Amino acid sequence: MIRFDQVSVVYDGDDAPVLRDVDLHIPEGELCLVVGRTGAGKSTLLGAVNGLVPHFTGGTLHGRVTVDGRDTADHPPRELADVVGVVGQDPLAGFVTDTVEEELAYAMEQLAVPPEVMRKRVEETLDLLGLADLRHRALHELSGGQQQRVAIGSVLTAHPRILVLDEPTSALDPTAAEEVLAAVTRLVHDLGVTVLLAEHRLERVVQYADRVAHLPGDGTVRYGPPAEIFADTAIAPPVVDLGRLAGWRPLPLSVRDARRAAAPLRERLAGHPVPPPRREQPDGAPVLSAQRVVVRHGQVVAVREVDLELRAGQVTALMGRNGSGKSSLLWALQGSGPRQGGTVKVAWADGRAATDPKRVPAAEARRLVGLVPQTPTDLLYLESVAEELAQADLDAGPQEKAGARRTAREVLDRLAPGIAGDSHPRDLSEGQKLALVLAIQLAAAPQVVLLDEPTRGLDYPGKEALIAIVDQLAAEGRTVVVCTHDVEFAAAAADRVVVMAEGEVVADGPTAEVIVASPTFAPQTAKILAPLPYLTVGQVGRALATVEAAR
Repeated sequence: MIRFDQVSVVYDGDDAPVLRDVDLHIPEGELCLVVGRTGAGKSTLLGAVNGLVPHFTGGTLHGRVTVDGRDTADHPPRELADVVGVVGQDPLAGFVTDTVEEELAYAMEQLAVPPEVMRKRVEETLDLLGLADLRHRALHELSGGQQQRVAIGSVLTAHPRILVLDEPTSALDPTAAEEVLAAVTRLVHDLGVTVLLAEHRLERVVQYADRVAHLPGDGTVRYGPPAEIFADTAIAPPVVDLGRLAGWRPLPLSVRDARRAAAPLRERLAGHPVPPPRREQPDGAPVLSAQRVVVRHGQVVAVREVDLELRAGQVTALMGRNGSGKSSLLWALQGSGPRQGGTVKVAWADGRAATDPKRVPAAEARRLVGLVPQTPTDLLYLESVAEELAQADLDAGPQEKAGARRTAREVLDRLAPGIAGDSHPRDLSEGQKLALVLAIQLAAAPQVVLLDEPTRGLDYPGKEALIAIVDQLAAEGRTVVVCTHDVEFAAAAADRVVVMAEGEVVADGPTAEVIVASPTFAPQTAKILAPLPYLTVGQVGRALATVEAAR
C-alpha cells in the first residue's frame, strides 16, 4: 500500500539528508508506528506519503514513493486526497470552517460526495469520536483535545484507505486518547485501513502497532516487529524499559503482558522499602495564593471558585479530562486571562508584599508568573531562533546575581540541543518550538512557572531534560505547575497532583496517593507492579540495586 524505494530527502541548506536511502513497504491493513527523537525526520517521512514532501515543504526527494500504486512525484497531494488522509501536529492550523459539523463535512464536499452520504458519514463520525454534543460549537472555542478529535474526524469522513497521523493523542487526556486509538484500531482491523502513526507517548500506542519504523537520527529507518525494534532502541515506553531491566523475554508491549511476567519481580521487591522520589517533598513558604477563582467563557463556567496554594520548591501536576478548566485556571493565575471572581497573590523574590500579576505591568508580571501556552507559536514573532533568544534575555533584564539565572540559549540547549540560531522558529518541529518558548519564558526567572501541556511533541530524552529543568527551578525556590495529560511525566516530575473536573478541584495530594488511586492516571509501572507502590522504572532500578547489594 505504501512503498519507499531508496528514498532520500535533503532540504536546502542542510549538509546531510533528513532521510537517507529508505526502503520501506507497509502493506494494506497494518498500523505502523513511527518513532524517533524530536527532529529525527518523522514528520518528513509522514509528509512524503501524500506528497507534501517535497511539493510543499521544499527540498529534494531522491528515489520513489508510491501510494496505492500512485507515484507521489507525478501526483500532488490534491490528487491523493481520496486515498490518503493526513492529520498534522497542530489541528487548529488545518481547520478551514467555523463549526465542528462543517469541518467534518468539508473534505467530502471537496471530493463531491453526495449530500445524503455526507450526512450519514458525519453522524457516524460524531458518534465514533464522541463529538455529538459539540456538533454546533465553534472550533476556536474547543479545548486542544477536542480540536484534535475534530481534526481526526474531518479526515475519517472521506473514508481514506491510508491514514497518516502525526501525534494524534498529544493533546488528549488518557480516556480520550484510548477512545481515539480504539477507533483507529477498528478502522485497521475491520476496514483494512493502513495507518502510519507518529507518536512520542509510546506507552499509549505501542500495544496496537503491527510494525515499527524507528528513525535513529542518522537518516536511516529500521523497520520490523515492535518487540524486535524496541529491544535496543534509545527511546522506549516504560513497559519496555521495565522489561529490559527485568530481562523479560519476549519483551512485553502491554501492561497485560507485563503483569503476567512480573510475578517473580514483585516477589523480589516485596518486603523491601520503596526508594523515595528523586528529591524529598519540599516544605517551602507559600508563593502563590488563589482564592475562589472564577472564570467564565460566555455562558460556560470554566473555573468554579477554586482555591489553590502553591509553595516554594514544589512541582504540581494539574490534571483532568479535556475541557475540565485546567488551561483557564492557568491563564487566570498568570494574570492575562479572564477572571470574573476571586483573588490571586504572588510573592516577590525581593520580599515585597504579594501582588496580583493582573495589576502590574507586563514586564513586571513576567518576573512573577511565566506561562508557556498549549500553542507555543503564539509567543514566536521574530525571524530566527537567535533573535528570539536574544530578545528573551533582553526582556528578562540584567541578572540580579551571578548564576541566578540561565540564559535562554542555555535552557534551549538542555531541552533540545542542536537547534541552529539561524533557523526560522516556524520551521522547527512542534517539540522544538515548545522547547524554544519554554527557554524564552524561563529567561525571566519567574517566581511561578506555569506549563500548559509542555511535553506535547517532546520525546523521552526531551522529557528527562525538562524534568531536570523543572527540578532545578524547584531547587531555586520557585514553584512549578505543569498542566498535563502525560501520566508518566507527572509520576516522574511532580510532588503533588491536582485533578480538576467541570471547573472544580476534585483531588489534591501527594503524587503517589492521587495517581495510583486512579486507573486512568496511574503510570504503567504502577499498574504492572500493583499492589507495590512503585511509580517509575527508575525507582524499580534503584530498589533492585539495593536488593542485590543486600545479598
